[in-house]
Parts: sequence; structure tokens; C-alpha cells
Amino acid sequence: MNQEAIAALLQKIEQTETAAGSARVKTVVNRIVRDLFQTIEDMDVQPEEFWSAVNYLSEAGRNGEYGLIAAGLGFEHFLDLRMDEAEAAQGVSGGTPRTIEGPLYVAGAPETVGSARLDQDPQPGEVLFMQGQVRDSGGQPLAGALVEVWHANHLGAYSFFDTTQSPFNLRRSIRTDANGRYSFRSRMPVGYSVPPGGSTDILLRQLGRHGTRPAHIHFFVSAQGQRKLTTQINIDGDPYLWDDFAFATRSGLVPPVTLVTDAAALREHGVDAPFYAITFDFELHAEQAGLPADDIARPHFIA
Repeated sequence: MNQEAIAALLQKIEQTETAAGSARVKTVVNRIVRDLFQTIEDMDVQPEEFWSAVNYLSEAGRNGEYGLIAAGLGFEHFLDLRMDEAEAAQGVSGGTPRTIEGPLYVAGAPETVGSARLDQDPQPGEVLFMQGQVRDSGGQPLAGALVEVWHANHLGAYSFFDTTQSPFNLRRSIRTDANGRYSFRSRMPVGYSVPPGGSTDILLRQLGRHGTRPAHIHFFVSAQGQRKLTTQINIDGDPYLWDDFAFATRSGLVPPVTLVTDAAALREHGVDAPFYAITFDFELHAEQAGLPADDIARPHFIA
């Protein structure tokens, strides 16, 4: 198509924007429309293909899978990398790496102080004890920091979204003790894949990609005067550890996993079979003017 004709059509569309509206929305949407017009032209996208894409997007919305698609296409990881660069430009570096939140956080998990038990539902799998300390960038422990933790069960399903689980199974909010320490008991998480036959799965298959995530545990960590950390750890040894469809695995977020068999340790933890142990400390950065928002305004489910 003649490029002058495309430009004329775009100008005609933009000239209809006579009301004040939002200057930011106008700028972003017009850029997206221009890029899509040019993509359709450059790739010779046919009407059937265009409307197939529209139908796909409508179905993805009905399935509630836009969060998975955003992660699978790398957008969520890309946003993290942009925040890293923005912080580095202001001299903020080091600390615990951030990584994607994912779409499955639920606000309102029960809060405890110091320690918690996450596995309130009977389920198979090895017992996991995880512990650590929350510190500031100077190494000082942060008492009263909030560690929000959530992960999937042995079937790769999350409570709230999976109605067969109790509310807040494998979800808790833990306030650190006077020494900035937290601990919890749970079950070793497993890796899982996107819903088979769902919108994300359909797209990834068309791209020749898998939709599997390695075993992981999600965290929000926040404290007064500190930047909120959104992150997750991955379980070492998972076959998809460095092949995560959501690109969330990062160096510094794969702690050692220890199998504990010592009889005295079993008694101390109140279990009668070997368990896995993970120690992981979180290091937060102090709040500072001029940095990108650390507590991202995005829709969250509230139970």
C-alpha cells in the first residue's frame, strides 16, 4: 500500500481526537496503531488473519490469561530489566534481584510473626522448611518486615484459583522477628505448565515453544523506609530451571537445597521423615526519590 495513503489515514484518525482526553493515552495508543498498521502492511496480514487474532484476544480475555501471555512473551521480564536500569542510573545496585510477580497473587493471606505453616491442606510431597533474614543494604536486620509468600501445590495449582484447596493454602504473610528473621514450613513445590488447550498454550505452540515453569516460590518483601521487593526463588535441580517459559529465573535466586536426614534435626522440626531445607536472605534498598515505583499498581485478587 502507498505509504502516503497510510499516513493520510493515520492523520485522519488522529484528527478525530478533538476532546481533551488523556495526552499520555493518545500518544501511546497512536504509536501502537501506527506500528500495527505498518506490521499489517509489511507482513501482508490478510483480513482472515486479522480477525482470527481479534477472536483469539477476545478468548484470551474470557480465559483470564493475559497475565500468562504477558509473562510468556517476555513483557513482564522486560519491565523488570527496565526498572533495574533505572535504578542503576541512580546508583542503586546489588541486593536481592527482582523478578516477575506473575498473575496469581491474592491479597489478604493470614499474617503471623516470625514463622508460619503454609501447607494447611493434606497433600503429598516432601516437607520443606525455609528460613532467612531480611536486611537493609547496610546489612542491618529489618524487624517487622513483611514477607508475603505463595506457591503452587503438588499439581501445580494455586489456592483461590483452585477451589479444591482451602482458602490461603500455601499462602501466608510473615512479619519478621526482632532479628529480622522469618521461617515457614511447607511442601516442596513442583514445576507446572500453562493450562493445556488454553490461550497461552495455543500461542506458545504456534511459536514452537513450551509453556512450562520450573518449581518456584513467590515473595513480596516490604519494610518501612525500604523499597518493596517482588521476587521468587527457583528450586535448584529442576529440569526447566534455566528454560522457564516466563523468563523469571535470575542469578542470585537459586539457593542451595539441602536434604536433612539427621535424627536430632528431624525431632527439632517435629517431623519423622527427611525434609528439605532452604536458607535465603533478602536484602532491600532504601526508598529514594527519583526511582521508578516499586509497588506496582496492577489488579490483584482479594480473598
